[in-house]
Parts: sequence; C-alpha cells; structure tokens
Amino acid sequence: MKSINALVGALAALAIGTAIHPPSRAAQAAEPQSQAVDLTKWTPPDLATVKDDDLGKLIKYGYALTTETYKHLGPEVADPAKRYSGNNLACQSCHLNAGTQPYAMPWTGVHAVFPMYRAREDGISTIEERVNGCMQRSMNGKALPLDSTEMKAFVAYMKWLSTGIPVGAKIEGAGTKAIKEPGRAANPDRGRQVYAEVCAACHQPDGQGVRKGQVGDAGGYQFPPLWGPDSYNDGAGMYRGLTAAAFVHNNMPLGTTHEAPVLSDEDAYDVIAFVNSQPRPHKEGVEKDFPNRLRKPVDMPFPPFADGFSAEQHKYGPYDPIRAKLKELQQATQ
Repeated sequence: MKSINALVGALAALAIGTAIHPPSRAAQAAEPQSQAVDLTKWTPPDLATVKDDDLGKLIKYGYALTTETYKHLGPEVADPAKRYSGNNLACQSCHLNAGTQPYAMPWTGVHAVFPMYRAREDGISTIEERVNGCMQRSMNGKALPLDSTEMKAFVAYMKWLSTGIPVGAKIEGAGTKAIKEPGRAANPDRGRQVYAEVCAACHQPDGQGVRKGQVGDAGGYQFPPLWGPDSYNDGAGMYRGLTAAAFVHNNMPLGTTHEAPVLSDEDAYDVIAFVNSQPRPHKEGVEKDFPNRLRKPVDMPFPPFADGFSAEQHKYGPYDPIRAKLKELQQATQ
C-alpha cells in the first residue's frame, strides 16, 4: 500500500443524466462506437512531444504541479504567497502516474466531462472548482485563484491528457473500481493487522510515511503519510470508506493494478477503516456537503442524514440497509 491521499469520481453526472433522460433505442443504435474509451488500452500522450510554446509551458508546468505539488505549492516552499497546499503530498499520491493510471482516479478524459453535475454541491461544477475541491480537501489547503498560472496549468495539463477523447465519452477505467462489499461493518482492529503486514513497510508503523529529504526542504515524500497533520483532511474523498477501499484494492501496494489485486476486498475494506480511524486534520463545513440528502453517498460519515442511520454506520457500514432506506425515500418523493 504505497501511495494514498485523497480525490475524482468523475462520471456520476453522466449516469444521473442518462437515468433522467434515457436515450431512445434509435439514438443508442446511432451512437458512434468512438464514444466509448477504454483507458486500460489507451496510450496517454507523450510529454516529450509537447512544444515549448506558451501552451506547452503551461502543460509542462501542470505536469510538474501534479507530480511535485509539494515543491511548487506546498507549505514549505520559499515564497509564502505560493503556499496553497496545507500538506506535503502530491496530486499523484492519489492520481497515480501523473493522473494516467486506470482505476487510480485518472485525469485522462476528465476534461471531456466537465462542466458536470456534482452531488456534493448539488449543482453544475466546473473543472476549476473540482481542482479547488482537491486543494481544500485532499491537500488540506486553500483554493487557487481562477486566473492564476497554476490553475491554468492544471487545466491545460488535464485537457492535454484528454487529447483524442470525445466530449461525453463513456470512459472505462475512470475513477476507481468498486469492491465487493463484505456485507458487514468494517473492522478497524482487523485493519490494523492488515496495515502492519502489508502497509507499514512503506508508510511506516506510525503512518507518517517516508520523506525524500528533510522537514522544511519542500521535498515531499517517497511514501506519503496516511494520517496525522501532513495528510489529507476528513473532507477528502479518501476519508470515505468505500471510495478509499476501492482505491487501495486496485492500486496498493504501489505497482499493483486492477488486473491483479494484492489486497482482498475484505482486507481493503478493513484497512481503510483502520487508517481513517486515526487522527487527521478536520475540514470545517462538511455538514454543508451534499445539500440534497437523498443523494448523499452512503459512506459519507458526517450528518445530517436523510436516512436515520448513525454517523458510525455511514463511516464503517454495513451499507446495504442505508441504500435500501434511501431508495425507499427517493421513491416516496417521485
């Protein structure tokens, strides 16, 4: 388990839109096959082919911000005005291989699906707003100005990664791949054992990771901390049990792929319960997330809830009873 920190469940809006306005059979039949993109067979563009013009410089800077966020935006950088991130993680701590790895919350194709509906805000969000969501949650920092070079670089890099992917494409390999839920509450004590056996070698027994250099050098981590003051806050996507369990099942330890997972579904389910039971920064205002409570994810552990279940069950499960209640409530409003 070698890299984890928070972020992009990007295609929910497409699923919601399809459910509300399903295409006719004729429209489905006429839909070109090019609308389906399989990232497991997709070759990302080569950074070496990027020109050294103004756009190319933005793309390359976006790549640098993604792979070495701590060096450019972290809390230890020399220029205080650039300290937008509140921790020394990198974006690719979660968006692996510079945002190109399938089922590791890739950025490939993301530019093609924004603007999009997002349940967290219960509204249409831009890609810039999505970037700032990560800055404030996974990076435990503050929002980038929309007109900043850094924001333009992030967006330019994401757009470049999406080269050749049509707007509205169905993207296989986006987000991450759901686990088969055990049908019980996650067990943090069992997760502690899994952590000791599989994860501690890299992330360390105390969960504080391994730095590349020294504290204060803006050098970031070889293996990032999974809890404590320099990790993601509790408003991040990685604080959600099912989201994080799916990520580690498909991607951890580092080098693992979705085709050959190392951790079982149950191991991933429990180890994340242990990791997220440890102390970490708190994000103010999480109770305002998902204002439409009927669309609040079952593993979002902060009240208020529409379903009557406890915050503990929303954090650790089991989740099927929550889903059943939400379905009942949704049907009652139709």
